[in-house]
Amino acid sequence: MSSLPALHLSPGSLFSTFRCLIVGALLVSGGLELHAQSPSVAEYKSIQEALDANPGKMVYLPQGDHVVSERITLKHDGSGLYGYGRIVQENAEQPVIRADGRKRIILRDITLTRAEGKQESRAEGVYLNQCEDVLLENVRVMANRSPAASISVRDGKATQIRGCAVENYMRISIDDRTQSENYGYAFRCIDGTGIAVVNSEGNLIQNCRVVEHVFVPTQALKEKHGLGKFTKKNAERGKLMNPEVWNAEYVNNWHQGSGIIVTGPEISARTQLIGNQIENAAQGIDLHCDQVVVSNNIVNNAFIGMKAMHGARHVLIIGNQFIKNDLWSIGLMPGAASHHAEPATTDRPALAPNVDGGSIIANNIISDFGHGSASWMWMESGSCNPLRFDKGQTPQNPPLTDVLIQGNVIYDSGKDSPLVDGVPKKEGPRYSYAVRIETDGKNPPQGLHFSNNILHPGSKGVSNVDLPP
Repeated sequence: MSSLPALHLSPGSLFSTFRCLIVGALLVSGGLELHAQSPSVAEYKSIQEALDANPGKMVYLPQGDHVVSERITLKHDGSGLYGYGRIVQENAEQPVIRADGRKRIILRDITLTRAEGKQESRAEGVYLNQCEDVLLENVRVMANRSPAASISVRDGKATQIRGCAVENYMRISIDDRTQSENYGYAFRCIDGTGIAVVNSEGNLIQNCRVVEHVFVPTQALKEKHGLGKFTKKNAERGKLMNPEVWNAEYVNNWHQGSGIIVTGPEISARTQLIGNQIENAAQGIDLHCDQVVVSNNIVNNAFIGMKAMHGARHVLIIGNQFIKNDLWSIGLMPGAASHHAEPATTDRPALAPNVDGGSIIANNIISDFGHGSASWMWMESGSCNPLRFDKGQTPQNPPLTDVLIQGNVIYDSGKDSPLVDGVPKKEGPRYSYAVRIETDGKNPPQGLHFSNNILHPGSKGVSNVDLPP
């Protein structure tokens, strides 16, 4: 029998190895102790019974599938679930987990999904309503195909969503805008959102991954499902509707939803979106909120990389990668919800201003623009521009003002002869201008300042106007 070779370790490496063994043992023993002290779902007839029997405690979810037919409700402050089990919801009408008005609840490491044949839903995976100081960490929400978000936070405070994964969250749906005086129609679409935060303050969304593998905007999918075609139409055309679109009864924005949306104009504020990865979304990041940090994110293959509008003030967009976007990568603009300050009237109190601007766009890289899945739909429109600064949706909207744009790179990937259908092909840029600033209307952008950017020209040049320093 051959003997094992001698193991020679230097004093430094010996100490390092010994330290790793000790730390590993402590982690394992600590985990075992935590499991030993925590109540386990295995001791009860159901997950709900385990939570109800242990108010304010963390309940361990063992490995394996745990099938439910009603939503799981966190009813007590401090309650939560952790472990490596998978919860499978059989009821398409119910969310998987819901909490209302709770504080300090935690969900960690668990996986949520829906049963085969029940994956298309109108409900959320996780729905947190009026909750405070919540932590979702390493939670996976799979195949929750719904226009509602897979992870949804509404009217909350201090929510942390860290290291979570949302996969395959979109479905074929109807977007009904017949109740809106601005639109007045309904149409067939792909719809779905990964993570949604609504009317909430002090949020952190960090190191999450949101990806859709199935419903990408191909021509074949459009024809198969009649995407973009009107299904209903009011007698009167909506105020914001283009007459040609109204008469054609077809819209090309049938790829709806967002990877991550933070909305709630005049309410949502102080949000950080850091280090997230979003793949194959319609809109990567959608913001209608104030005091936002958007940093170190990667948005790949979305027809819109990100936008901030409807009174999005003091948005810091720094150090992100935007890849294979097809309509624009970064867009700032007022929206219909933005307005000037107004004094009180007999019918309502005074209104604080809800305006867009006071923002910074710095050190971002935009590459492979126009090479995404939706390029076939937008390239001929002439409206494809990596950076876009728009006018208001209505004449009453205050203009976008005071934005600093510096140190960004807009890279024309076509000049490097990328592979097109497996063959190297050098081609011109797939955008009209690197930067487009809308100048018509009553409220064009004001106070934009550009410096130290690398902006590869589009087919019509660097910008439609001279860029102010």
